Amino acid sequence: MRSVAIAFVMTFFAGFFAENILAGLLLFFGIYTTVQEGTCRVYVLFGKVIGVIEEPGLHILPLVLGPRAFVVNFLGTCSVLDRRLDQEYLRSEPVNSEEGAPMGIGIWYEMWISDPIAYLFKNTDPRGSLRANVSNSAVRCLSNMPLAQMLETRHEMSLAVRTEVSAKSNAWGYQLGSVYIRKVHFRDAGMIRQIEEKVVNRLRQVTSAIRQAGANQVSVITSSAEREAAVEFAKAAVIRPSTLRQVFQEISGVPEVNEALFQILETQRILASSGKLQLLPAGQEGRLLATFLAAEAAKPKPPATPKA
Repeated sequence: MRSVAIAFVMTFFAGFFAENILAGLLLFFGIYTTVQEGTCRVYVLFGKVIGVIEEPGLHILPLVLGPRAFVVNFLGTCSVLDRRLDQEYLRSEPVNSEEGAPMGIGIWYEMWISDPIAYLFKNTDPRGSLRANVSNSAVRCLSNMPLAQMLETRHEMSLAVRTEVSAKSNAWGYQLGSVYIRKVHFRDAGMIRQIEEKVVNRLRQVTSAIRQAGANQVSVITSSAEREAAVEFAKAAVIRPSTLRQVFQEISGVPEVNEALFQILETQRILASSGKLQLLPAGQEGRLLATFLAAEAAKPKPPATPKA
């Protein structure tokens, strides 16, 4: 059993290494190739394109390229192109509005390789050329637009740029996808400060107007309330005598209540006055009065001033 296990392990590793070596030799001599998802292979032999493989998966090269598949890896070249969707953003492209305002346009666009042969041989830098073409088209199509239209109609601006660029990009093997104007802004710092100052001043004016309108409304409400209160107080002052007369008539019908009421009123008037009140013991009024008179008579009189 031990010898069987050793033989199995040795056979497994030998088969593993033999498979990798055989696959490498077949790939090296151009028997087959594999194409990854989202890529393509362009084979060039002696300056001539002999085949393009775009479908992902395993491909037998002699069935695609013929006998040239056995020498293309030695005498030719194989270019692997990434055909997945790509995107780029151009920041602050300078344009001028119809009023002469210096504006900046931010352009976002998508692209992918549509023609591998044109991408390789018709332009040495397709990506850079597409970027320059988008920038030039934005300046050419969007300059001299009214400022209000430039700030509001981004969809129409995006369509104009895409229509301008698509024809040339297809000739270079690039397919232009969506184009979108993402940002429109002012480029002059002085103009930006002036706009900010105007906005701040306008906000201050609006705030002051709101405060003044609120104060006016409060004044109207206060004056209305004071007028209504004055009217009510006037009505109360008019009906007060008749009301008091009626109450006093009802009180005068009960002598005890009438006497107690007038005593209370008299007491309140005395307490409210600023005069001094002297209280005398009951039954000793005459006696205290004589004492006061005697004390007044006993006071020393000031000496008379001699007449000249």
